Amino acid sequence: MSTTSQQAGGPVAGGPVAGGPVAGGPAAAKPDTTKAAVLQTVAADLAAETDSLVTILAELGKAAWDAPTPAEGWTIRDQVTHLAFFDDATLLAVKDAAAFVEQRAELLALGDGFPDVVAERYRRLSGEQCLAWFSRSRTALLAAYRDTEPRARLPWYGPDMGPASSATGRLMETWAHGQDVADATGQIREPSRRLRHVADLGVRTFAFCFRLRGQPVPAAPVWVELDAPDDEHWTWGPAAAEDRITGTALEFCLVVTQRRNVADTRLCVTGPAATEWSTIAQAFAGAPTDGRPAGRFAALPVAGR
Repeated sequence: MSTTSQQAGGPVAGGPVAGGPVAGGPAAAKPDTTKAAVLQTVAADLAAETDSLVTILAELGKAAWDAPTPAEGWTIRDQVTHLAFFDDATLLAVKDAAAFVEQRAELLALGDGFPDVVAERYRRLSGEQCLAWFSRSRTALLAAYRDTEPRARLPWYGPDMGPASSATGRLMETWAHGQDVADATGQIREPSRRLRHVADLGVRTFAFCFRLRGQPVPAAPVWVELDAPDDEHWTWGPAAAEDRITGTALEFCLVVTQRRNVADTRLCVTGPAATEWSTIAQAFAGAPTDGRPAGRFAALPVAGR
């Protein structure tokens, strides 16, 4: 996958990761009724995150859609068509798994840089057309999530996943690509409690980040302690762990989605396992990426600091 598509988040964001011990790993399986409730909750939060991004996009002038974003080579138009295209792909996975698998094979045959190929295909669209496509696709996907059997397994570009995990991935991608749009337009977004989904996904991909790079997964657990919106406090892992990451939920989410280099945040990182993780954190599947260089956003104000 090219640097552009890596920094843009990749098309398999939110995909399930390999098992194994992770900091604050997922809890044991819950009753199906709870799965249904979780799916509805995530879908509602995805709808709210969508509205937040659409509000920004609706105010853009015609020329602004060509503005470059922090993902090298990608404009705001590319960020939005990426979301719309993979919303359509997700909807296909929900509605017709066999057709999705066929489409997936065609995309993967293009090589790791296929997100760039997708972006190039839709650069002829106007901003108005991009926004209409994204709004239409997201509305259809949200309706599909609400009607989907919560125990279903959906194919994706990695292992299959449940609908709640799929919706969480779409929320993470929406937030991350929305951050690129906000950075491109100079807007400061106020963090919301929806960051919990992004942070949890970041934690659950701990082992995945190391395995993706062919590195052994550290045996040492990591304690993650985050100051969250609305004066909430979120934690993962054993409190007695020597390896620790503490700070704001916003900055943790910026790091695990590779929208900020950890050196450009005020996160407090202690211990070798936590330190290494903070430099390779990747909440999305796909090829391993190095994220953005230190110093690029050092002077950029971030809400929640």
